[in-house]
Amino acid sequence: MILGIGSDLCNIERIQASIDRFGDRFLNRVFTDAERAKAASRPFTAAGTLAKRFAAKEAFAKAVGTGFRRGVFMKDIGVVNALSGAPALCLTGGARARLDALAPPGHVVEVYLTMTDDHPWAQAFVILFARPKESR
Repeated sequence: MILGIGSDLCNIERIQASIDRFGDRFLNRVFTDAERAKAASRPFTAAGTLAKRFAAKEAFAKAVGTGFRRGVFMKDIGVVNALSGAPALCLTGGARARLDALAPPGHVVEVYLTMTDDHPWAQAFVILFARPKESR
């Protein structure tokens, strides 16, 4: 069963302006080490790479229904890539706690993420799906 859906549209130029204005203060407050490393490996599209991840964080916060309140912080929501390259969320702290609290008894919550960008826009969608725990 679907527990939550979130989407966000982010302007890449707005992210670049924040990087230009605040530099590491902005980057370290919002993005995980892995996200910053991914962006650094793409010097010509770093702002787009970060904008997609910013949108994913916003989309997750909408999907869980809290926004960035009740202990859910941006750095607790990290975008990683599976070996296949597919994006996924790595949740810690309050983001993980909020997701776990949404799970109905006897279920686990799966998080599905998709991201895209086409300058000047970056977009992300998150779907939270409750799946019954496998009985053994």
